[in-house]
Amino acid sequence: MSRSKRAIAAWLQRQWYADAQPPWGLCALSRGFGAAVALRRGYYRSNAQAALGAPVIVVGNLSVGGTGKTPLVIALVELLREHGWSPGVISRGYGSSARMPREVRCDSDPAEVGDEPLLIRQRAGCPVFVSPKRPEAARAAIEAGADVVVSDDGLQHYALPRDVEIAVVDGMRRFGNGRLLPAGPLREPVERLASVDFVICNGGEPAPGELSMTLEGGMAVRLADGERRPLAAFAGRKSVAMAGIGNPERFFSHLAAAGLNFEPVALPDHHAYSPDDFRSVPEDMPVLITEKDAVKCRRLEDPRIWYIPVSARLDPAVAPRLLNILERIRHGQTTA
Repeated sequence: MSRSKRAIAAWLQRQWYADAQPPWGLCALSRGFGAAVALRRGYYRSNAQAALGAPVIVVGNLSVGGTGKTPLVIALVELLREHGWSPGVISRGYGSSARMPREVRCDSDPAEVGDEPLLIRQRAGCPVFVSPKRPEAARAAIEAGADVVVSDDGLQHYALPRDVEIAVVDGMRRFGNGRLLPAGPLREPVERLASVDFVICNGGEPAPGELSMTLEGGMAVRLADGERRPLAAFAGRKSVAMAGIGNPERFFSHLAAAGLNFEPVALPDHHAYSPDDFRSVPEDMPVLITEKDAVKCRRLEDPRIWYIPVSARLDPAVAPRLLNILERIRHGQTTA
């Protein structure tokens, strides 16, 4: 991302999460965007998509930027596997060069399949397929043996039929100013949440009807050799924290809560790391990054780099509700 694009993105973020009224030009564009969103959703609702032969769970969000979808997808895969299902995951694959359904392997190049799909494949160990056309990716996952498909993102990708919709909400930032793009951070109106099956609140205090999720991660793993240390081991020295994710502040807050003293470096989401990013860091100073960033740094072989794996802890009410829906689908019952 160029410097000018970074500046525009930063300016928009300030508009979205400020108390002030956005510029009138953005508000006018927002109204046009809202009309297009309504027309598009209405089209797909009146032109039902053919079922794929296995239940489809879509994990998405209303807001632009990271809300914690990927850790939730990994947690869902583990939950489903524990209860006898064989899940597969599909994704658009941000930045992916795939032009057809492509299977993600543990040694795949993140530039070819996307960083989040690669992280899911490495952590969850289930079939993962990427494609710009999510229904094609879902069919490929089913052909590979999946009896339930989890879509990482895709709440607004209505060409993909779905049986369960899960919306993730950033519990700290919520919906910003509540406006649609580009005047606000929303891809769809907040009212869209009334039609999903689950609203998961990541951090913060869940609103009525929402279920909680927290991200936990108290260990650091050295990228070069896999050595593991508790985060507390870094508390007594200065470090650098880099994050190329949708909401870097969440990562920095996690480190601050662990008592670490660090210099924060916020990078664009899906940032492509290179040795230049670490050239100004002193040789004896640790660099702490997210696990998502780590999949793009493995070839750097820099002993200063440590990543922080996180896991999602879900509200206990999620499992029985989700499993009940899937069992009803398995036995040919409606989910209404």
